[in-house]
Amino acid sequence: MAIWSDVELLTNEDTNNVRFGSASKEENGSGLYQVDTLVNISTVETDPRLSSSSGSNWNIVVADKTVILFDQNYQTILLHLHFETDVDAIDVCLEGQFLVVCERNGNLHLIHVPTKRIHLTRLESLIKIDFCSTSDYHDEGCSTAVMFNLGSEIHLMIGVSINSLQIRCLPSMTICYSLDVSSVSCLVQTKINMDTIYLVEGICENPESRGEPISAVVVRCFTEALPENRLSRLLHKHMFEEAEKFAITFELDLELVYKVKLDFVLEQLASASVGGYGQDVWSELVEEAKTNLMKITDEQYVVEYCLKAPWPTFETAEKILNHAATRYSSLQIQEALARLATFCSLHGPDNFNGIAWIEFLNCTDNLGEILIHLREGDMKGAQLIWLRYEVKTFDESNLEAVLSAIPEDLPSQDLCLWFRAVFVPFVRRVLPPGQKILARWLEQRARNLELTEKVERKKPETLKGSVRSVAFFMLDKVPAPELIAATVESSILPYTEEHAIPLDELLFQYIKDLLERCSSQTTTLFTEWEAKAVAVLACMTDTDLMVDAVLEIMQKTVVPWSNVVEQLVQQYLEMDGPKQGLLKESYHLMEIRKLLRGYGIRNFDLSNSTQIMTLIRYILKQDLPMSLEDSLTLAEAHKLPTLQINYFMTVLKRLSSAKAECVIKRLTSWARLQLEDKDHISDEHKKHQMVIAQVMVEALKYLYVIQKHDALKSMECENNLIMFKAIAHLQEDFDVFFTPSNYEDPNIRKQIQEHHITAYENTHGRRSSKRKATPTPVVANDPDGKTKTISTEAGLRRLGRQLQRTEQELWSDLALRALGVGKVDKALKILRFLYEHHYNTCTGKVLFTAAKTLCQMLEADVPMVLPEDMDLPAVIHELACQAIATCHSDLLLDCLELCKCTRIAMDVYHQCQLSDNYGFLAKTEKDPHSQWTFQDVFSEDCIVLDPVSALPVQYEITNCLLPVSLDIKLHPLDCSCLVHCSFEDGSNYLQPLLGPLANMLQMLQECSQLELALRVLVNSYGSCLQHVTSNVMNINLSKYNVCLNNLRKTTTLSLNAVAVALLNKVFNWRVVDCDLAIGLCTLLSKAEVFKLLWKVIDNTWQNYNKILAVARIGADLCCLYGEAEEQEKFLSVITDAEWGIKLGKLEISIQPVFRQRPEMKSRLIPDLVKNQRITPDIILQYCSTFGLDRDSVINQYITTLLLLQEDEEAAGDHGTGQEEMQPLCHADALERVLQIIPMLHNTSELTDSLCAAIFKVCAWGDKLEEGVLLVLQPVYCNPQAMGLLQHLKSYKRVSPTSDVENTYLLENSQLPNPHSNSRLPFHLLMQTNHYWKIISPELTEETFPTLLLISKLMKVSLDKLYMSAANHVFEKKMKPLLLDQRKKGQGHGCNSETFKVAKTMMKYIHCIQSPEWAAATAHKITQELPPGHEKTHSLRFCLALGEAWLKDPNLEVDIRETFLSKLKLQFQRSATENTLITSQLNSPEHLKLTGLPSRLIVALYEQSGVEQRYREPGGQLYPGEHALIQHCISDVCWLLCLLCLLDALRVVYMLQSCPMEDAVRLLNPILSAKTWPLSTSGPRLTFCHQTRALLCLVRLADSATLEARLQIPKTKIQYYIKCYIFVSQLEALNIPYTVQSFLSSPKEGLVKGLWKNHSHEPQAVQLVADLCLEYQVYDHQLWNSLLQKLLAFNLVRGRAPEKYLSIFFSRTWKSMLLAPFVSASVPLSPDQQATLYRTFVLLLKCPFLLNLDLIGIANRFAQFNLPAFALGTLLLIPCAMKKAQQIQGFLSVCNPVAVLEQVEELMNTGELAGVPSQIRETVLTFISQNGQHQKLLKTKHFKHLKQLIVSNGRPNQVKELVDYLISQNWYVFVCLFVYFCEGSNMNAGIKNKFL
Repeated sequence: MAIWSDVELLTNEDTNNVRFGSASKEENGSGLYQVDTLVNISTVETDPRLSSSSGSNWNIVVADKTVILFDQNYQTILLHLHFETDVDAIDVCLEGQFLVVCERNGNLHLIHVPTKRIHLTRLESLIKIDFCSTSDYHDEGCSTAVMFNLGSEIHLMIGVSINSLQIRCLPSMTICYSLDVSSVSCLVQTKINMDTIYLVEGICENPESRGEPISAVVVRCFTEALPENRLSRLLHKHMFEEAEKFAITFELDLELVYKVKLDFVLEQLASASVGGYGQDVWSELVEEAKTNLMKITDEQYVVEYCLKAPWPTFETAEKILNHAATRYSSLQIQEALARLATFCSLHGPDNFNGIAWIEFLNCTDNLGEILIHLREGDMKGAQLIWLRYEVKTFDESNLEAVLSAIPEDLPSQDLCLWFRAVFVPFVRRVLPPGQKILARWLEQRARNLELTEKVERKKPETLKGSVRSVAFFMLDKVPAPELIAATVESSILPYTEEHAIPLDELLFQYIKDLLERCSSQTTTLFTEWEAKAVAVLACMTDTDLMVDAVLEIMQKTVVPWSNVVEQLVQQYLEMDGPKQGLLKESYHLMEIRKLLRGYGIRNFDLSNSTQIMTLIRYILKQDLPMSLEDSLTLAEAHKLPTLQINYFMTVLKRLSSAKAECVIKRLTSWARLQLEDKDHISDEHKKHQMVIAQVMVEALKYLYVIQKHDALKSMECENNLIMFKAIAHLQEDFDVFFTPSNYEDPNIRKQIQEHHITAYENTHGRRSSKRKATPTPVVANDPDGKTKTISTEAGLRRLGRQLQRTEQELWSDLALRALGVGKVDKALKILRFLYEHHYNTCTGKVLFTAAKTLCQMLEADVPMVLPEDMDLPAVIHELACQAIATCHSDLLLDCLELCKCTRIAMDVYHQCQLSDNYGFLAKTEKDPHSQWTFQDVFSEDCIVLDPVSALPVQYEITNCLLPVSLDIKLHPLDCSCLVHCSFEDGSNYLQPLLGPLANMLQMLQECSQLELALRVLVNSYGSCLQHVTSNVMNINLSKYNVCLNNLRKTTTLSLNAVAVALLNKVFNWRVVDCDLAIGLCTLLSKAEVFKLLWKVIDNTWQNYNKILAVARIGADLCCLYGEAEEQEKFLSVITDAEWGIKLGKLEISIQPVFRQRPEMKSRLIPDLVKNQRITPDIILQYCSTFGLDRDSVINQYITTLLLLQEDEEAAGDHGTGQEEMQPLCHADALERVLQIIPMLHNTSELTDSLCAAIFKVCAWGDKLEEGVLLVLQPVYCNPQAMGLLQHLKSYKRVSPTSDVENTYLLENSQLPNPHSNSRLPFHLLMQTNHYWKIISPELTEETFPTLLLISKLMKVSLDKLYMSAANHVFEKKMKPLLLDQRKKGQGHGCNSETFKVAKTMMKYIHCIQSPEWAAATAHKITQELPPGHEKTHSLRFCLALGEAWLKDPNLEVDIRETFLSKLKLQFQRSATENTLITSQLNSPEHLKLTGLPSRLIVALYEQSGVEQRYREPGGQLYPGEHALIQHCISDVCWLLCLLCLLDALRVVYMLQSCPMEDAVRLLNPILSAKTWPLSTSGPRLTFCHQTRALLCLVRLADSATLEARLQIPKTKIQYYIKCYIFVSQLEALNIPYTVQSFLSSPKEGLVKGLWKNHSHEPQAVQLVADLCLEYQVYDHQLWNSLLQKLLAFNLVRGRAPEKYLSIFFSRTWKSMLLAPFVSASVPLSPDQQATLYRTFVLLLKCPFLLNLDLIGIANRFAQFNLPAFALGTLLLIPCAMKKAQQIQGFLSVCNPVAVLEQVEELMNTGELAGVPSQIRETVLTFISQNGQHQKLLKTKHFKHLKQLIVSNGRPNQVKELVDYLISQNWYVFVCLFVYFCEGSNMNAGIKNKFL
């Protein structure tokens, strides 16, 4: 035996690559393994005895006496030992530490592997090894065998003595892999399920030679050759790095590695989320997940992974989801981000839990989540979920579930706001019937709360009472009244704020308590209580409570009052307020009590009037000096002012009539004397006179009754009564104490009236100024509205009545007085009142006076008080118009003149340029006259006037035209106007007028105000002329001659200049005002007028409307002047202008022949007839108007109308850039031609012109030729041409323009016509020499019928047409089709499309009448066909044609036989070649034998595998397929084979030759067959086969047969076909479904299940899309993923529903949230504030909350002074550290009190889901932590701070607060705070430390 000492390792340790390739042995099988050589052991040539085994970390090779120990991968030699004898047994123990070797000689060795030392050698007996023979099992000489698993199959590896290594599949024992090996070889013994197989083999030096000795031993490695399997094993072992390298090396699916790795990470993350790992571990897991997700491009996988992974922290989840959102536009990710924001708001980022997050994300029952939070008492959480996910579907059961989930102990204040703002409106909107349920629940809840919360309410009330007692005690302890204010400021005010008690209410209650305790005491101990009460009162701010306190003091204080109380009451009596009357009444009552104390009366009831009368009688009986006055005071205080008068009247009526009459007469004389007293003016004297007057009124009334039968006495009594009544009223109402003599003097009455009117005006002036300064109105001095100084209009009316003046006279005086002082606004109001309520001549006089006064004021530029936007000149004119409507007839002429003048002044003002400083503005209302004018009225364009310059001058003219002063008394029939006023000695009324008139005319002419200047001039001159003529009859006019002559000359010159200029303006205006123009022309001379009119006509270019208007004016003036010749000229211009207007509307200009002679008008005919809008009527009318030749014009019109269509069509789309005219359609043009032809007297000229033109026009204009021929039909009959036109009219060409047509265009000098692309040329087809050049390119199957008709019409050879058609179909269809089939490798069998084309060609060839031509055509086509089925059929067809041709008796015999023999030979060879090709036997050797049938048959039988390929069901084609079909068509099995091998359409084609019943009989069993009918080993029968069979049945059978045989309604057959297709597609995905189970399955569930498991397969994605569209499954999440997959697999063939192609509206949300800030401004209006509140609500609802710039939004809220909303926005920041920093910075710069106030005012709505309380807690925490207690100490928020500090249980904060309170001397608060801490749940240790 040789020693195997040379060992060579053939692998590289670093790269693990084999240095040289596999053994050069012959391998068989499917090649599952790659063979590599790892170790080479060489020695001298010998045959060794080999054995080998392996363990977990070692490998042993034994060759004879040599033992070699390797590591696991054969990269290191651990031991290399040689022994004395052969080694029979060997093993490794203790994990490779020791090696045990057993030699043949019996030695057993124990070797320590690390030290390579033999520790033990022991001699045993010879080792006996028994070998088990396998001959009992097989006879192939098995040496070794190993069984292992490969996937789901069990493989058995066997080494056999026939030098072959075999791997067989169990249990069939089929060889799947074999390798020839050396006869000296063995398998390495290893464990089952190994990845790699090792073989130890002895090799010769020359592997090719046999029988040579072994020269080397090699160790071979068998590794699975399928990289996918190897990759799967690496992934299964979680060897991800090796798997990644392996996938890169073998270009496998690298993403699969990352996905499996991510799945492994997902499992680890789930453990990390429940606390299975530390932070370092899950941080590494997260980073690993991020890294691998970045490497994956599968969108759906990334999205689903991000959604299902339980990320350990909120920051990680947000970051991962944002990463997915940036990579893919996924609705699922956006929804997840929105849910994440909600989850963060519910639990906070610090309490994030991955498992809980995944559960929340996958939860679709938002209502269920709300119920969970409600049951747990988490109202804020429930509100938040409701806010962000308002329930979409809500029924009564849901409502009851929500109500029952609300805990009984939930405070009502936490529930009421949310119910009021959110829940109740939601129920009303969504579930109206649920309101009853809600009402019952609220009622029951209220009953429960009555019991549970009543005690809670009592506690605060008790606490409030105790708190009030403490405050009273503190006030009682104040030693002096002077210290009350300081005590209230330092102690009481903070105390009330802390306990939410109103300060004023507390102080008021203290005053009442103090009064109750001290008012009845008279000892010296309580002498200062009044001062204390007053001091407490001074600290109050509520006016109503202060007055109530004063009333309490007045009632409780003992009379007489002290000075302190008296001063207090007087102070408040001088104030104004709503309770002032009550205060005065109480004061009067106090005075009465004081008065009664003088008579010894106390505690007397003054509420009964009878008792008051008794009291008065008692006082009068005392007969003291002041008894009467005190009685009157008492009576007045109790509203008894007529007491003494009634008493007097009672005494008087007890007398007799005579005595009473005598007493009253004497009393009247006495009263006159008393009232005449003017020396005593004291208040007592006035009261005395008032009593006298009142007594006299009552006495005279009684006297009037007594004397009613004596007329003289009763008249005297009545006069006295009227006088005393007036005196009494003046005394009482106006504080006017008239004497009887004063009352009888009218001058004194007038003075008194003027005095009081002045006082009234002054009072109103003061009130108006006060009103501007203060909103408090001035009220009357007594409740009845009767004032001593007149302040109301009612008072003035009463004063006028007492002074014997009517209301109209009074208001007239007021109006004129107001005008006199410039108060125009007030005067106009009074004048308006007079006009509306006193419509009489007196009012007309006042209105006239007022209007004239205003004119004088405007002339003198007197300052006035005007309302804004008043058009004063218009108002003056309105006053004048009202005056003329109401005035007396004597004033009528003056009012008329004033109306004319004020109207001109108003028009002058309306032409002024107004300035802000002038005082009034022009009206913008339109003139009523202009609104009802239905013609064009001239509006002059001119320069605006200066009102400062123009108005005074115009009003000076107005005053000059009304020269007589208002103060002058006029006699009847006299007038004050210039027109009708009389001469006065030495006066000249004309001279003052000339100056302003000249100035005004110059001013108007300079500003081009010509129309206004004409009016002023005519009006003024007319007035002057009337003035002279109305006053002078025969008297000498010397006094007025010079003035009047100058005025006449000036007027004439000015009038002429103004008229000419104005007339030019009228003519140059947009529309000529003919009436105004004629009027202006009458002012000028005839010659000047005509010259001006012709000048306008000559200078007007093509403005025929203007020319027509001017010509009509000229014609009218000629009629007026009697100028007949001139009128004819104007009438001619009118005719031309009318035609210019008419033709202009048709876009024809008459300018070339305008104002030309009639015979020149024919030059316009070409333009007329070319215009498409011209109708025959217009042509004839034009000829009639200008006397033109009708026939010539009509002929030209017809020719142009027909040929114009050709010109337009030739012009094409070449536009001029202007708006194009709509072309006249051919039918309309032809209709016009046919209408006008009968109007011709002679048609010969028309016929000649059309016959000459028909062949000169475009050859492609079929409509033109048709029209011309139709016109010529009566005289020029050509049916062929008409028929050709009819064919060409419906035909659309398919070939491009030919060279013949282009040559024709060049020869006839015609431009290319756009119709040449779609029409055939008419002229060239009429010329038959070019016929075939044009027709041949047009030949197609579609155009052939039309071309056949045309050819028949043109009488050309039809055989040539059919021959050309057959050649065309072959060249254009058959040849490309065959070439395309050969390129696609579709074989040489018959194709339906090819068959269809061939059938068309044969049809054309059959139609050829000449047999020779037909045979030649078919033979020519056949020669160009490639070998195959088509050529064979074509040759058969040629044979049939040839036989028909050869039947011609005139044909020579030699030609007949030669042709037939050659043709038959070609047919036979082609058929044989086609059969070989079809049977896939078309080898070059066989194709050479197509002409030798016997040799070919022998060669075919020698061909191996023919029978097997024929039988094998998986083959593609079979020999003799068509023959087989013809013979076996009755066999269902063969038909099924056809369905497998061929497409359904080909089967249909083959079965069409059979009867329908046979086809149905053959196909119907396939639909119900379950197994393959040919053999059991063939493929199973699938739904694909059945679908094809069903499609064939539908094609072959009618609906009735199908319904009867298939038992399917005919209306649902198409639906069943779809179902079969869907089931077959599901079957292709290995998803078992039957048609019935598919029909009954829920389609949405089917779709989602299919998507879940097969979304990675393109075929499944397409199927999901089809199912969704078919069954309308429109889940937006599914569609979002589905569309992405369709795009990824390039499967987007149609369009998904648009509403599900949703994009994410993050930008829309951001814009919506930021939009209100753009339009808002500081300070915010209520609407803007409400909008920003809604914006905050939207912010809370925003699904993109995590992606918003919350800091920016918070800054915007802060900019608009909404710090609470800004802080609420910052609280939404998800990052805890960032949120804390931002909140700290924000609260450090803002006012925390303002934030808290804003929370109370704006955010306490109930729909913000706990955000307000969160804001409040944040602010209070900040204040507490930063020691800023002073900011809340005196506010109502201090109690919340206290509660927060105590609830937090932090002693340091509690101690800081107490120390601060003590430093501020707030001991009461300290005590209460300590008490509160004692009653709270504070930790005992904290309490002790604090106390």
